[in-house]
Amino acid sequence: MRRLTLEQGHFTVPEVMELCTLPRSTVQDWVTRLLEEGCIVLQEERRGRHPAIYAAASALPASACRRIFTTVDGDLVECYHECLSSGCAAFCAYHHALAGGSLVHVQRDGTLLRECGVISEHDDVEIGLAPLPAVGVVGIRREGDEIVQQIRCVGGPAYSLTDQMAEAEGVCGVEARRSGGVIEGEVRTRALVLLGIGVDDTDAAPGGGATFALALALLQHLSTIKGVIPISHRVAMLKPDIPERTAGNSCSYIELAVDPGKVEEVTGRAVRFVSSEALSPEWGIAVREGFRHLPELRDFGVRAREERVTQEEAWDLASKSGILLKGGRGVVGALAAVALRGVPIGVLLDPFAAIDERMK
Repeated sequence: MRRLTLEQGHFTVPEVMELCTLPRSTVQDWVTRLLEEGCIVLQEERRGRHPAIYAAASALPASACRRIFTTVDGDLVECYHECLSSGCAAFCAYHHALAGGSLVHVQRDGTLLRECGVISEHDDVEIGLAPLPAVGVVGIRREGDEIVQQIRCVGGPAYSLTDQMAEAEGVCGVEARRSGGVIEGEVRTRALVLLGIGVDDTDAAPGGGATFALALALLQHLSTIKGVIPISHRVAMLKPDIPERTAGNSCSYIELAVDPGKVEEVTGRAVRFVSSEALSPEWGIAVREGFRHLPELRDFGVRAREERVTQEEAWDLASKSGILLKGGRGVVGALAAVALRGVPIGVLLDPFAAIDERMK
């Protein structure tokens, strides 16, 4: 339909039938559906034996933005923006970091842009053409159960704000206005809870299962719950020469954005899943709400890579930090996985790599 529109300015149902070798009913069903969704337009009604004439509304994708959502921990907000293109995600990461504003940390994982910001307003952020940033988050505020990001932009990012962001999954609404040559807008998303889940010692020696596989299955399982958005899966290496390890002594960590009313359900299902699917009776799981930096927790993760730490230490720290801990010997690795959240992937996978003060 799009190709015919580009080549001759329009198309008909019989033309699509011939090109695609599809029955009339199938093509007509698609035309009806795409017409209702605004993807194609009717140029001329059917007249006698002359078929109706249609045209594709645009050759451009409806939106490059797949998902936009936010998690909250006190006055800190993590903004997630999943894009169709890693190039577009890199563009926004560069310019958002350059602008600063309400953001204190910007990170890109492939097509997923992760940004940590503080609830605040920064009217002094200057946006424009190079060398100025083309887009920036100049304010973040909370209104009830919604987070409002104030975005200032020009050029391509302005088109994204006015024409595409509203189509992304997770967006509650977008309002935009022009101020001179700059577009200013507000993007509304639900204030979700970040749930971090660490898992360890779910496999059995020799060669029975793998903790990373169970963690991935857990992420997929929990993602089927309404109100849950999957974020990531990480593997972290701990002290490699612990005698009771089943292999290289790695643990797994998954992250989800969860509707506040679903946290208890998600936590309960996570514990039941791990306890029933683990091949080892020594399985462990740790569940933490929020993402605020806890120095004592991070120190525990660092120590687990350098020396033997005990279950008693893990239980004590979890109790102090408000982290749910369940299981046997695996609670040490599960808590360490949660503790190492945010450490670069290259460092996580190298048990001999030092975690410097900036990562702590």
